[in-house]
Amino acid sequence: MPTDIFSEFRLNGLTLKNRLGVAPMTRMSSVADSIPRQDVLDFLVRRAERGAALVFTEAIVTDYESAQGYPGQARLLTQRQIEAWKTVTDDIRSHGSLSIMQMFHCGRVAWPEVNPAGRIIAPSSVIPRQDNPLTGKPYPVPDEMSVFDIQHVIQGFVETAKGAVAAGFDGVEIHGAHGYLINQYLSQYSNHRTDAYGGALENRYRFAHEVITAVRAMVPTDRLLTFRISDWGIVDPDVSLFETREEWQNLIKRLSAEPIDAISLSTYDFQAHGFGTNQTICRLTRDVTDLPLMICGKIHDRSTAEAALQDADMVLSGKSILLNPDFVEDVRAGKALPLHRSGEANIAYTEEPLL
Repeated sequence: MPTDIFSEFRLNGLTLKNRLGVAPMTRMSSVADSIPRQDVLDFLVRRAERGAALVFTEAIVTDYESAQGYPGQARLLTQRQIEAWKTVTDDIRSHGSLSIMQMFHCGRVAWPEVNPAGRIIAPSSVIPRQDNPLTGKPYPVPDEMSVFDIQHVIQGFVETAKGAVAAGFDGVEIHGAHGYLINQYLSQYSNHRTDAYGGALENRYRFAHEVITAVRAMVPTDRLLTFRISDWGIVDPDVSLFETREEWQNLIKRLSAEPIDAISLSTYDFQAHGFGTNQTICRLTRDVTDLPLMICGKIHDRSTAEAALQDADMVLSGKSILLNPDFVEDVRAGKALPLHRSGEANIAYTEEPLL
């Protein structure tokens, strides 16, 4: 029987009022003190008010040194930042919705001028093939991370998770997708190391495991810990970051053994087949895990949401819910809704107030 979009869903003891959520979206709206503009914070609250059961933050960078990849990104490390987000989490909760803070380190997808330390670090000294779309120039060659760097970066994830707990978030998400630092370790495309963090998947997975273990210790068991994963990167998007179905499913099995509450799958198109099979990425994932699955990627109306829920438990919307304040109710009503192009979502990166 198909999952009802508007049925409740229990996740680690917490109740989601329906199966629709606001996807995490990278933004560049922090004009001062690494706190997003008020209209960006208000946007998240409004989506909860208008029916979204789960609201993710934009991706929060994890330190004041090497994590930042874009201008104007948010952090959650100081009391002032915590207080700004505390108002948001309280307001989201008042509308019967849950909030999750997503955090990440950009790794090699950065340039020195946006990082306080003026330094780029990555698993290996390998740059993307694609030029930086914001500078029009090649990405700088990153420093290959030492073991000291690795431990230092993990501590940034820990401190940011502490900030999220203090700010009242219902959960924390570790961003291991889109070719950012954790994903750079997971993929042979960007990880050319020959030490304990490179080579076989068991080694390439080590950094992700250490981040999850350290963060889980900071996140109370009555709050959520989720992990986001993808087979594509924000740069060099034509490259499959994992080589085979077997490699992907091995990764999912490893994640399933971790103390996490859900896996979030980011796809270009939730209906596309993966790794030369006749199955979707979500189906390939569901085949090897019992963990709850969230999914996004060209889910823009009731019919696509219902189709996505054949294998997933929650649907996350990016462009559609960004551009349409009434998305949840329009889905409920079965309205004909457009499939938006990426360029239409550029409002997220301008000074124009969000709806």
